[in-house]
Amino acid sequence: MRALSPEEPPSLVYPSRGVATLWDSPPAADPTALAALLGAPRARLLVLLAEPSATVELARRLRVTPSAVSQHLRVLFAGGLVARARDGRQILYRRSALGDQLVAGGAAP
Repeated sequence: MRALSPEEPPSLVYPSRGVATLWDSPPAADPTALAALLGAPRARLLVLLAEPSATVELARRLRVTPSAVSQHLRVLFAGGLVARARDGRQILYRRSALGDQLVAGGAAP
C-alpha cells in the first residue's frame, strides 16, 4: 500500500483476477458450421468461388441449373460474401474478403 500524497489524486489499485482465455488458442473451425449457417448449396458455392467463375461453369460443377446458382449468387452478393465483375459477355463471381474469412472459419487474415 502506498501512502497518499497531496500532489497526486487518490486512486484505487487492485490486482487483476486473471487473464481468463486471453492467450488460449481459438477453437478449431467446425467444418459443418458453414453449411449450417448458409445451407449446404450456398456453402458449396462459396467454397468453389476461390477463383472467379461464371454462373454456367458453377452450375456445371455443382450439377444444378444455372438459375439455381444465380439465385444463390444473388443472396451471397447481397450479403457481401461474393463480388462480381463483367468479363466480356459474362459476369464472373468470386469470394469477397468477408467470404474468404467465413470459409476460413472466421480467422482474421
